[in-house]
Amino acid sequence: MALVVAQKVPASSSMAVPHGPAGVGEARHRMRDELYRGGVSESVVDDAVLILSELLSNACRHGRPLGRGDRGEGDVLAAWRLDPSGGLTVEVTDGGGPTRPVPSTPSVTARGGRGLTIIGALAQDWGVRDSATGEVTVWAVVTAGHRREDFAARVGTGGSGLDLLDAYDDLD
Repeated sequence: MALVVAQKVPASSSMAVPHGPAGVGEARHRMRDELYRGGVSESVVDDAVLILSELLSNACRHGRPLGRGDRGEGDVLAAWRLDPSGGLTVEVTDGGGPTRPVPSTPSVTARGGRGLTIIGALAQDWGVRDSATGEVTVWAVVTAGHRREDFAARVGTGGSGLDLLDAYDDLD
């Protein structure tokens, strides 16, 4: 007879992530493992992990690290928490940057600039919180069943009439 012990996802979790690409994968794996062990639905976990990856990438590209940001050293803070109604809040805090996080409208061939639009398509809600010390936290709330069927169109080119997937139609 096997003894099965039910595991519960922590109500909240946070971790310091090195400012740079090295820690992003570790943060994704830790979030995925904790949420799966806690019985969070696969669709919520997948969306949350993608959102975490986008937020961390943006923090590393556009924000300063926490702590010794003047030397380019330090970490950013990744955190996630479940609320009693089943919503999952994902947030990343950095030392601030020269611009405020806002969605952009990149060209079809641009290599970046879609992260916050993707987050807006996947999350029930998202926003930016500033601290008095200059730290910036970007947060998103993920819930089951929120992603719409027109997801690809929602992360497209910002109303230009072209869908993000149109760029790949001729590659077949």
